[in-house]
This record gives sequence, C-alpha cells and structure tokens, in this order.
Amino acid sequence: MDDKYENALTLIDRANSDDPNQEVAEGKTWPKELLYSQRMSDMLSRYKPDTDEIMKLAIRAQHIQRWKSPRNAYPMDKKGYHQWRINLYKFHADTACELLKEAGYTTAEIERVRLAVSKKSLKTNMDTQLVEDVAALVFIEHYMQAFVEKHPEYNEEKWLSIIRITWKKMSKNGQDFALSGAIQLPEPSIPLIQKAIA
Repeated sequence: MDDKYENALTLIDRANSDDPNQEVAEGKTWPKELLYSQRMSDMLSRYKPDTDEIMKLAIRAQHIQRWKSPRNAYPMDKKGYHQWRINLYKFHADTACELLKEAGYTTAEIERVRLAVSKKSLKTNMDTQLVEDVAALVFIEHYMQAFVEKHPEYNEEKWLSIIRITWKKMSKNGQDFALSGAIQLPEPSIPLIQKAIA
C-alpha cells in the first residue's frame, strides 16, 4: 500500500482511538469504535478480499467518532431515531472525507467515500451496498447477541422484525456469506435467525 493509504488509515484509527467508551475483546480493552473499525476491516478481508483501497477506507471509517453524535441527543421516539440516523450518516461521511482530504485523496475519490458512508443509494450503488453488507455481517457476528441480552423486554416478534430488516438490507451475496459458515453466528440466536429468514 502507498503512503497516502497508510496515512489515511492512521488518521482514521487515531480519530477512533479517542473514543471514551471502552470494550473488552480477546483479553484486551479497546476504544469501542477503534475495535469496531478493525472488525469491519477484518470482515471485509474475509468477505471481499479484493476490494480496492478507497472502499477499504470507507469500511474502516463508517462509524468514525460515533460517540460524538449520541442517540440521547435526540427525542427517544421513532421520529427522533430517524433524525439521529440521518444526521449520524452525514457526520460520519463528513468526518471521513475531511481525513481523506488531509491524506491527499482526490475529490472524486473522496466523494465516492462520502456516498458510501452516508448510506446513499442502497441497492443501486455497489459501494454503499458493500458497506451495508459488511456492517450487517459484523453486527451478526460480534454484536447481535449482546443486543439481544440488552433488550429482554423485546418479544419474539420484535426480534424477528429486527433480523428481517437487517437481512433485507443485505445483498444476496451478503446473505449467502452469512449462511455459508464463514462467520460465527450467535449460538443462542440461531433458531431465531433461521425462523426470521425462512
């Protein structure tokens, strides 16, 4: 990889290293979004190892500095949730693009990252779909079971709905990869996953 790419990776990781939220994985304590970004890159290397460097950077940066836009800064209702998500995607895209500009990428390259990270044109833009696929695979492998345990108040129908929404956002390739044995499905939730996608 060239110096420009390595510099961009360093800038992204440095930004995520500032996360005050911590998570323990494999016996080590990590800044939460730094761990997430590395899980995204790891999943990409398993799912689409031939991806070009621009999308490798988009994948690495898709949650960049998420803690700076907390959910509780918006009303805790459906409308507030959607407003948070819209603004969050823009925040991630703007932040990632500023760092890529600092690293020396062209306007066209930066705008490609902006489109993908802001989740624009899902299902019609291959870059956006790739970000969505990788994010869903990472969620299933690393975060789904913890999310289930965090919300004991949700009934089965609620979980089936959440899983189906996640599944629907993925491409056929992403869905096939999830079921191929290439990722670790959360053991307690496998029957629920199977029921949701049947």
